[in-house]
Amino acid sequence: MALFKCDKCGATKEGRCKPKNCPACKLADTMIKQDEAAGSCGCGCKKKK
Repeated sequence: MALFKCDKCGATKEGRCKPKNCPACKLADTMIKQDEAAGSCGCGCKKKK
């Protein structure tokens, strides 16, 4: 599963497919897949936790 984050409000949603609309602000085409190579800490480091 992938994690998608809204580019406008920061809401996240986990799923296999990219959501058409943000679940929080309802804007279309704002969900961006987060880099799976980054660790779960969210800082962008390559360390897997």
